[in-house]
Amino acid sequence: MIPLLALLFACPHRPATAPSPAIALNPEAVAGVTDPALRSLLHDHWEDALRRSPTWATALGDHRFDDQMPITGPAANAAAIDQRKRFLARARAVPPGPLSASDRLTLSLFVDKLETDGETDGCHTEQWWLSARTNPVVDINGLAEAMPINTPQDGKNYVARLRQSGAYMDGAIANLREGIREGRTPTATSARLVLQQVEDQLKQPNADWALTAPARRVTAHPAWSPEDAAAFQAEVQAALPVVRAAYEAFRDFMTTEELPAARPDSRAGTLYLPDGAACYTALVRSETSLALDPAAIHQTGLTALEGIHAELRELGASTVGTTDLPTLLTRLRSDPALYFTTGAEVQAAAEASLARAAAAMPRTFGRLPQAACTVKPIPDYEAPYTYIAYYNLPIPGERGGEYRINLSRPETRARFEMEALSWHEAIPGHHLQIAIAQELPDMPAFRKNLSTTAFVEGWALYTERLADEMGLYSSDLDRIGMLSFDAWRASRLVVDTGIHAKGWTREQAVRFMLDNTALAPNNIDNEVDRYITWPGQACGYKIGQIEVWKLRREAERRLGPRFDIKAFHDVVLGQGAVTLPVLRAQVEGWIVGIESDPAT
Repeated sequence: MIPLLALLFACPHRPATAPSPAIALNPEAVAGVTDPALRSLLHDHWEDALRRSPTWATALGDHRFDDQMPITGPAANAAAIDQRKRFLARARAVPPGPLSASDRLTLSLFVDKLETDGETDGCHTEQWWLSARTNPVVDINGLAEAMPINTPQDGKNYVARLRQSGAYMDGAIANLREGIREGRTPTATSARLVLQQVEDQLKQPNADWALTAPARRVTAHPAWSPEDAAAFQAEVQAALPVVRAAYEAFRDFMTTEELPAARPDSRAGTLYLPDGAACYTALVRSETSLALDPAAIHQTGLTALEGIHAELRELGASTVGTTDLPTLLTRLRSDPALYFTTGAEVQAAAEASLARAAAAMPRTFGRLPQAACTVKPIPDYEAPYTYIAYYNLPIPGERGGEYRINLSRPETRARFEMEALSWHEAIPGHHLQIAIAQELPDMPAFRKNLSTTAFVEGWALYTERLADEMGLYSSDLDRIGMLSFDAWRASRLVVDTGIHAKGWTREQAVRFMLDNTALAPNNIDNEVDRYITWPGQACGYKIGQIEVWKLRREAERRLGPRFDIKAFHDVVLGQGAVTLPVLRAQVEGWIVGIESDPAT
């Protein structure tokens, strides 16, 4: 899983500053766009987005704002919403008729994204989204790894951001306080986990914090003199009391205000929030790019599980010696021989899987990314509270993609799931798709970084079964891991809609996943808490996967021997992470083009 451009469109941070007409247009923002009005609009929007989200600008390799933190708080939220409305009005004023086909598609995707984000405004997510991955402590801690510290000026920028952590925290707390006043709060379990996270960090001395790591690293950097390195270390140490005070303020707020007001786990869904049903509908549309009925999504998940469970029973006979699903799931979940024993084993298995996949890519894909992908552990401060793995996108010109793997509690990390996990998070999943999107020529920046969940996660889930066609799985037991992961994603459709549309409790959701997947209990706990705090997002995976497979089967049927798997994949990945309707139109156009070409 990954966070992407949704932040640039929706994150309520730094107010807009319109560029002077004398300033040349940002070439990345307008790449491949020919219409003057659309070029101007995309430039202004991209510049505004980077200013409002300066830490995201850093992650994209734009270092103009490296000394700034995002501005948080209710006033910043309102300013961002107003600015987005102005951008939408400008976009709607651009007549699509005279545009080139490429510009017309860019305008359509741009308008759709702004409209979708506008539909989710009523959710006021900044008032209640709290989890181990989405809280201000994680945001600040992440600076240590997100910022390149290659020069003394980089060090000054890093310290400047640390010193702004108090203001950043004050704005985040103000948002959450407004949520309490309006009846929007996280669940008690989510609040307790976040509180535990910050308390654990505050128990550590400053010297052990991840935020001090950049100051230690520069001592061996050739661009740093001993004097500059010593000065940077002193400046970091001088800034840490500001950060500690911010964390203490957050702890006190969580203890005395947020946790007492938190929703009980029996009222975990958005339907228990003001305007919750409309909010969930908007979030599902945002994550899937489709107007889907939650009841239909729920049934899609149940139907998919029936087929996956049949496959599990078939493989269970040859691997574990049983076709009884509860017995199979119990064995997969409880046999110590099927689990790792050390974090080093987890890392080594992930690296081996990645290497094998990379070697096999040319057989199935025409276009391959130039950016490399490496395996790195999830930071210690985050690992106990978060997912089994996730992906960090490349920073062009600075580093490749990162497949982040959770090394905590290795005895809960299944060996048989490692290969499917690696295909999903790295190659041919997230890294292949995202790095290719970043490297597409003549593509405006917002499209290169667009992150339609149903496309991004649907593609990655598609590749888990594609890997079986490619001969990547080592054994039938590893294929059981593939099926277990597919059952996990089908269960998400049931659990997400169960929680947010049907009123399921947290306990009901956990029980359903225990009964229908082989995930370890601690992973299920983390996953259910994620679905509670990020409504609708989990629906994108299976919905997107189903659509990609549907399009492929349709292409195979219509093209017969003219079907080329490399060409199909290049078409799917060739325009970035578009919406599912746009993807269908792209593939349909490719099929028709081949059908109508007598040379093929």
